Amino acid sequence: MANSEHTFIAVKPDGVQAGGGGLEGEIIKCFEQKGFRLVGLKFMQASEDLLKEITLLYGLVKYMHSGPVVAMVWKGLNIVKTGRVMPGETNPGDSKNIIYRSNSVESAEEISLWFQPEELVDYKSCAQNWIYE
Repeated sequence: MANSEHTFIAVKPDGVQAGGGGLEGEIIKCFEQKGFRLVGLKFMQASEDLLKEITLLYGLVKYMHSGPVVAMVWKGLNIVKTGRVMPGETNPGDSKNIIYRSNSVESAEEISLWFQPEELVDYKSCAQNWIYE
């Protein structure tokens, strides 16, 4: 796919535990409805060491380590930009957001901290030719 990008998205502990069933399904649905492809998915407890690799903010490390997260890698045209605005921009003045995401193509390189190359499954969707060609 021309100009295709990868991005990292994680549903934070509050999002995983929201309403007793979590919101990860709704988040996945939103990205799939935009035509993006899920190429990596993990349900995990992130270690403090891993979290310190992605942020220097102690509060975020503590929060992300407080419960399970759903780590995802998405692929698609302009996915980094769209991933930043789709679920709502991060605004510390608002209530906690439930999604951590790459904020640039360069920071999407953090995918390698969460996933090994063999854990990512690249495939071509049957609708891809209709959408992009």
